[in-house]
Amino acid sequence: MTHATAGATSPGTTILPPGALRPALELYIDLHSHPELSGAEQRTAGIFAAALSRHGYAVTRDVGGHGVVGVLRNGPGPTILLRAELDALPVNEGTGLPYASTVPGIMHACGHDLHLAAVAGAAGELTRLSDRWRGTVLIVGQPAEETLTGARAMLDDGLYDRFGLPDLALSQHAAPIPAGTVAHAAPGAPLLSGSVTLDVVVHGRGGHAGTPHLTADPVLAAAAAVVRLQSVVAQQTHPAEQAILTVSVLKAGDRANVTPDRAEITLCMRAFTDDALTRMSTAAQRVIRAECAASACPRDPEFTVASRSRSLIPDLSVTTALLQVHENLLGAHRVARTPATTATEDFSCFGEDGVPLAYWLLGVTGAGAWRSALAGGDPVPVNHAPGFAPDVRTALPVGIAALRDAALHHLDKAVT
Repeated sequence: MTHATAGATSPGTTILPPGALRPALELYIDLHSHPELSGAEQRTAGIFAAALSRHGYAVTRDVGGHGVVGVLRNGPGPTILLRAELDALPVNEGTGLPYASTVPGIMHACGHDLHLAAVAGAAGELTRLSDRWRGTVLIVGQPAEETLTGARAMLDDGLYDRFGLPDLALSQHAAPIPAGTVAHAAPGAPLLSGSVTLDVVVHGRGGHAGTPHLTADPVLAAAAAVVRLQSVVAQQTHPAEQAILTVSVLKAGDRANVTPDRAEITLCMRAFTDDALTRMSTAAQRVIRAECAASACPRDPEFTVASRSRSLIPDLSVTTALLQVHENLLGAHRVARTPATTATEDFSCFGEDGVPLAYWLLGVTGAGAWRSALAGGDPVPVNHAPGFAPDVRTALPVGIAALRDAALHHLDKAVT
C-alpha cells in the first residue's frame, strides 16, 4: 500500500463534535472484552442493538442468525446501508491491554469490534444531523463474517424484502496501515479476493500401529496431499494470476499406537476471478483423490464446500466520489489508493440485485508502532494475530466520520 505520510500525526477528534466519541469508545471496550465466535454472537448483538435503539433506530434482531437491523426513516429519499460484523476469532489475545478479552481462546483479532463501534457512532451522528438529509439509513450488524456465511444468511432471511433494497451499501475494514488514514481500491479494480473453503475427509482403514500392512493410513495420504497441494498454485496456475492455497487444518488420530480410520483437511483458496477459484478447487480435489488412491484408501475422499465468496470490486463512480469526500474530511495526504489484497469478505453478497458497493480500508496502526516497524523494529501486528491492537483513539473517530460523511454525501439534502 502507498501512503503520502506514515501516520506521524493524527486528525484527532476534531472531525467529531464534543462528546460524540465517548459512547462509541465505551462500546468498543465492552465488545473487545467480551468477544463471541461466529454464530454465537448473542450478547454482541444485544449490545449493538441497544446502542442503535438509543440513537432512535427501529431495531430488529435475529435476522439470519444473530443479525441486527436498525432503520432510521427521515422522509422520502434514497436508502443507504451501513454494515459491520459481530463475530470474533478463536485466537488467544496477547495484547496486554487493560480491556483485553475476558474469554479464553477468543479475541476480536480482526477489528470487528472497531467496525461495530464506528457504525454505531456514525448512526448517532446521522440522527444528530437529521435536519441535513432525507432518506432512510439502514444499519446492519452481520453475524458469521469469519465463516463467510452471515451475509448470505441475512439475505436469505429476507433482509432486502423486509427492510427495503438499498441504493448503496457501505462498509470499511480495519487494516494495518497508519491510523488516521483510509485507503480505497484503484479505479475499477478489486479490493479483496474471492475465496473457496473446502473441507475434506480422507477415509483410511484403522488398526494397530504395529501392523501397518493391515491398515490404510489416512495420515500418510493426508500429509502427502498437503505437500502436493502446493503444486496447484506453483505449477497449475498462470504466473501472472494472483492465487493462494492455504491448508489451515489437518487433524487425525489421538493415540500413538492406533492408526486412525480418517483424517480431516481444510483448505482455503483465494483468487480474483470465479474462473480461477473453480480451476483451483477442481485441481485440489484431483490431487487429493490421487493421493488417496496411491495410499489404497478404501473409499474416495469426501469434499464439502464450506464457503465461497466472490471478489469485492467497489463501485467505480461511488469510489471516485468518496475519495473526494474523504479527502475533504481528512486531507488528501491521508487518503490513499491501495492495490488488491488477498483478504476475503462476504460483503460482496450485499451487491445482489444491482446494489452498488462502497468499501475502504481503515488504518489502525499507531504512529509509534509504525515508525518502529519502518526503523527495523518489530513488524506491525496484522489482523488475526494475537497482538492485533488498533490505535482506537485515532482510528475510531476516523471510522465514524468516514462512514458519516459517505452516507451524508449519498442521502438527499434537506430543503431548508
